[in-house]
Parts: sequence; structure tokens; C-alpha cells
Amino acid sequence: MTTTHLARLAGLIAATSFASGGPLHAQSSSASKPNAQPSAPAEGGSRAARNAAKPTIVLVHGAFADGTGWQHVIPLLEHDGYTVIAVQNPLASLASDVETTKRVIDAQTGPVVAVGHSYGGAVITGAAAGNANVKALVYIAAFAPEAGEPIGAFNEKYPSALGSALRPDAAGFLYVDRAQFHDVFAKDVSATEASVMAAAQKPVSGTVFGASVEQPAWKTIPSWYLVAQEDRAINPDLERFYAKRMGAKTTEIKSSHVPFVSHPREVARLIEQAASAPPK
Repeated sequence: MTTTHLARLAGLIAATSFASGGPLHAQSSSASKPNAQPSAPAEGGSRAARNAAKPTIVLVHGAFADGTGWQHVIPLLEHDGYTVIAVQNPLASLASDVETTKRVIDAQTGPVVAVGHSYGGAVITGAAAGNANVKALVYIAAFAPEAGEPIGAFNEKYPSALGSALRPDAAGFLYVDRAQFHDVFAKDVSATEASVMAAAQKPVSGTVFGASVEQPAWKTIPSWYLVAQEDRAINPDLERFYAKRMGAKTTEIKSSHVPFVSHPREVARLIEQAASAPPK
């Protein structure tokens, strides 16, 4: 490829690298309108101008999953004009996952809403700390540890069915037993989709549950929390404990551990509420 071609390609990449969106529209609750559709973003120049004011949504997956797990939520947020990035964490250590997520968050030039599911809640707790661009944190059935507090600190006080379903490999990475995956992890998801999730699960290092963060972002950043009432992977009472401790705006939903799969509209709606909230 010639120097001229490379210059043209670089110009094209730069010209197309900016995302656009529009202001959040009001939505009624899922209880009254379970099938309500997100509003369509405006077209043309007005759409670009309006989207510029919207925060970027950074989605952080939990253990046994990757960024594609958000596939039902991403189109809803993008339909409403948000720029969305799903982080791909290695799940080899909490420190490396915090570093990867922090790199993505820090790369954004405007306001950010960081969303974490399950173990991903601990990741955003560490990765968003000290970043003035992060306007809100959203925890989806997630861990929200205090400084120096191991992620697994409350496993005995708030037991769940997940512990007995975990299977380690020779390197100490944990999987969910495929025979128990549907029941423990995703009971309100179709058998077919749960089977795919079980087959594609990404193992997590067993060391992460003894790891901790130094500075919890929720101490200084407004937080939202979605409690999954039928969660068998994290005890719902532990989720309520986390939400109360950090003073989060809390919503409860009748869901398994993966509401972003079984109830994506409700999850998207909560994220948009956090994104549209006035600065604290």
C-alpha cells in the first residue's frame, strides 16, 4: 500500500471514529408497559448534535462470560442514541481486569456510565475510582466491595447455589458445571440460549474471589443497583446489602442471575435512568 493510500485510509478512520446520539426520552416502568419500545433517535444533523451530550455506556461482564453477553441490551441503548462499549476482560485476575476496564473508561473523552454485572461490579468499583468523567455506576446483580474487602467476603453469611456448581481446571480456573448451569445461572432463559451460554462460558481464576480493590468508586460516584430476586448465583440478600451500604438507587426484578439476557429492556431502562440523571 502506498503512502498516499495510507494517508487516505488514516483520514477515513479519523472521520468515521466519532459516535453520535440524542437526549434520553421518558419511559414508563416495565410493570405498566412490559413491551414498550425505546424511542427512535432523531435523524440527520439534529441526531448528531443531540447524541453528543449523552454519556458513553461502558458495559463490564462478569465471570463465566464475555462482552457478547450484553448482546440483547446493546441494540436497545444504541437505538436510543448511546455509544456503547462492551469490555472484554481476561478474567485472569482482578487487577488485570480493573486495568483493562480502566483503560477503556479513561479513553473516553466525555461523560461515562460504567455498568457491571456480577464480578464485573467489583471491576467497575476499582476501575472507575478517581475518574471525574464517570457520572454514574450501575450494578446488575453485582458485587460492590468496600476497600480491602475480598470479593468473596460474604459467601458464608449469604450462601448461594453457585458454590457447589463450580468446577476448577488444572490451572485453578473455575467453570460452572454445565449440567447445573441453566438452573443455577440462567433459570429464566430459554434452554437453548442457556445451553449456548454454558458451552461458551469463559472461566475465571479462582484467585479473584480473594482479591480486593483499594479505592471503591461508589464512595464518590452516584450508583444504581438492580437486585435479581431469583438469583441463585449471588444471594439476593447480599445484593440488597451492597445496594443499601452504598446508598444506591435500587430496583428489584423477578429474575435469575442474568437479567440482561432475560429482561434486557428493564436493564437498558435502568442504565438510561442513570445516564440521564442530573449531576450530583
